[in-house]
Amino acid sequence: MPSIPLPFVISLVLCLVLLRMMRQEKRKLGLFPLLVATFAVQAALSGLNWNAGWYPARFIQPVVAAVLPALSFAAFDQLRRNTPAKPSSLLPHLAPATLVAVLVAFWRAPVDIALFAIYLGYGLALLRVARQGPVALSAVRITDEWTAHKALVAMAVLFVTTAFIDAAISLDFFLGDGRQARTLLTVASVLWLAVAGYAATVADDARPGNEADTPEENFVPSPSGPPPAPSSIEDDAAIADRIDILMREQHLYRDPDLTLERLARRAGIPGRRISGALNRIHGRNISQIVNEYRVGEAKRRLISTRDPVTAIMLEAGFGTKSNFNREFLRVTGMTPSSYRRAGGETAAAPDAPTQAPAA
Repeated sequence: MPSIPLPFVISLVLCLVLLRMMRQEKRKLGLFPLLVATFAVQAALSGLNWNAGWYPARFIQPVVAAVLPALSFAAFDQLRRNTPAKPSSLLPHLAPATLVAVLVAFWRAPVDIALFAIYLGYGLALLRVARQGPVALSAVRITDEWTAHKALVAMAVLFVTTAFIDAAISLDFFLGDGRQARTLLTVASVLWLAVAGYAATVADDARPGNEADTPEENFVPSPSGPPPAPSSIEDDAAIADRIDILMREQHLYRDPDLTLERLARRAGIPGRRISGALNRIHGRNISQIVNEYRVGEAKRRLISTRDPVTAIMLEAGFGTKSNFNREFLRVTGMTPSSYRRAGGETAAAPDAPTQAPAA
């Protein structure tokens, strides 16, 4: 029975992921869908080169390979800034692919060295962003910051790893007849699939709706320039009080697409400062704190109304039932249904974060 080579299977799976992403994005080809499409093309080229023996693929494949790390960096950079990608901002990232195209056309020898440098350089650049923590991705949903950050770390590690895999393949061809190259390429293809899956997760689950969907008149511009770091617990407490007021009076937690950037604009305080202050005051990350406000709302509705649990979940600001159940259990020690049946709790956690006493 004839079998389909693994690179073509991977390309087909990525195409299906791409169709799903474009359907959710109303057929808009953003940076992450474009990244998945590029992965699919690269997988297909790998199959045409190594399994079908299509000679032109050897010239196209290195150029597409140079596009992948640059496009990945641009996509994650958009999650940092929440600004639409402009051609002017993407042009510098085309330089590596242009260089590789020129080398492929006129001087093939240093192509492998150039690809090694490109993958290693962009991988280290992504790791540098990842070192800032989930707060660096301020344009993703607050509750999805850790998921997006894990995707960022995985992408960075993969590019660094791929740089050395490509170097090992080149060395195998240089020292021998390339017998181990096919196995190494298969491993690399599986890694590409993992990266594309993470990219799809980030694109589908972490990115909020259009910023224009949120009323602009409620936004307060953030002050220009980075302010000095909080110097005392009183500064942190003042920030925590400001966020608490916004949560309680304006119910910002009800927005399932709430991002650190949006919260910062409402508060008029830089997002990094908000995240640091809340972590120091409450000892928990901002995602947990926002979810605690949502759980508090759900608790009140579970006792005071007979609305379906799913409706309460959505009105409180949760986007998925799994996240709702997990966070409700973390805060109360009970499932939502058990909490309703018990008529409340006897030793419950507070409805919203309580500030630690001043030292």
